[in-house]
Amino acid sequence: MGAAIALASRGRGRTAPNPSVGCIVVRDGRVVGRGHTGDGGRPHAEAGALAEAAEAARGATAYVTLEPCAHQSTRGPACADLLVAAGVARVVAALTDPDPRTAGNGLERLRGAGIAVSEGVGAAEAAIAAEGFLTRQRLGRPHVTLKLAASLDGRIALPSGESRWITGPEARAHGHLWRARSEAVLVGRGTFAADRPRLDVRLAGLDDRAPRRLLLTTGAAPEGWEAIPSPGAIAALAGIDHLLVEGGPGAAAAFLAEDLVDRLLIYRAPIILGAGPACVGDLGLASLAAAHGRWAAAGSRRLGSDRLEVYHRRRDEN
Repeated sequence: MGAAIALASRGRGRTAPNPSVGCIVVRDGRVVGRGHTGDGGRPHAEAGALAEAAEAARGATAYVTLEPCAHQSTRGPACADLLVAAGVARVVAALTDPDPRTAGNGLERLRGAGIAVSEGVGAAEAAIAAEGFLTRQRLGRPHVTLKLAASLDGRIALPSGESRWITGPEARAHGHLWRARSEAVLVGRGTFAADRPRLDVRLAGLDDRAPRRLLLTTGAAPEGWEAIPSPGAIAALAGIDHLLVEGGPGAAAAFLAEDLVDRLLIYRAPIILGAGPACVGDLGLASLAAAHGRWAAAGSRRLGSDRLEVYHRRRDEN
């Protein structure tokens, strides 16, 4: 299942509105087929893995990160039917598909065909790999990651406006990796005016994964950009399940105030500026109590001389 989850992660940011799924087919202790969801959502992971396995799939075990789909599509057959036709003996699924068109029907179809089914193996890890699709299904919007790069005292620039560079090359490269893992990246009007950011991916081998560029503004967007009038408008964005918000402080505050941030990436540089704009604007909190209990630490790591801290939003459904 770990290998299937790793395969699923390869398609992140490329498969919306379909989830990125991974599938491994094993027979007699040997991997005979591998697949992950293709760009644009096709082929599905199971189709790719079964095609690679061919006749070796008969009597094999298929490990899949999400319940095989059960609904018909003009783009291809249901994966549950493909697994039945291939003659697999067992299917191990990490997650049940929340899409009401499948939602347990895929596993029941497999059981009805005499295939042994196991559920929940690697569910927590698979949910992270499928977080964009799951957030869209549960909350009706993309999964939102907010990136903040700041000094130790939370500043993003000197009072003069000088901000290049707060963090070092390793931290900036890591930020580019997150762009490659997102269908869209957003900045506010102030950041656009000050920096004219390109928001492309400047990493070898991933430079073709530049996300769509969104501008938080009630006015018109320049060529090559899409205007988003409010944070809540992201729910209507087609083909976007992973959104990266890069700033500035006004955009960060707007998304936080509307409780639309699911992950925080805080890159801290070992410098103290003492003055200058803060990384987040006013949230309108009435008390300290309102700030507590919202975020859970999810890890940290060194990136050159900087430190990355990751936090996840605490939500009842998680």
